[in-house]
Amino acid sequence: MFLENSISERRQRGWIEVVAGSMFSGKTEELIRRLKRAKIAKLNVQIFKPQIDTRYSDQKIVSHDTNEISSTPVADSSKILELVTNEDVVGIDEVQFFDEGIVEICNYLANNGIRVIVAGLDMDFKGKPFGPMPDLLAVAEYITKVHAICMRCGHLANHSYRLSESDGLVELGEKDKYEPLCRSCFNKNKLF
Repeated sequence: MFLENSISERRQRGWIEVVAGSMFSGKTEELIRRLKRAKIAKLNVQIFKPQIDTRYSDQKIVSHDTNEISSTPVADSSKILELVTNEDVVGIDEVQFFDEGIVEICNYLANNGIRVIVAGLDMDFKGKPFGPMPDLLAVAEYITKVHAICMRCGHLANHSYRLSESDGLVELGEKDKYEPLCRSCFNKNKLF
């Protein structure tokens, strides 16, 4: 009876945490920190990332500071449900690159007692809400907004400014292609 009550109680404790911000703001670093703490607590943890994100590693989530944690790359959000078995915590990096189905999947996991932690860009390079992030922010119980430092003036930055004139929504890159800017510097420099 005790085990059944524990499982039932656990299944009532799911929630969604979103770590959002611009590039170079520490989103992935914070995701990795939370996931490592869950592992220290001996919780079952499963970690995912979009298959298209191969900047530092094909199989790991790696922060700009080279902190890393093993993950499973998936082509689309539906694969996550196929791979989750008996996890207490599910982490997802670069969630903005997933299809809109990721919102339903995160809700499903949380409704079934799983702590879901996602990290992603809240805005694209044009300063517009990015992919499924607005919907995830709306349904999340916990939201952490992190900021970078503006490369032009030193204030808090919340925009990912693209240095090239490419207009494709997804262009993977690092400091060679993007820089964090505050609202004022972003508006002074935008190309669109």
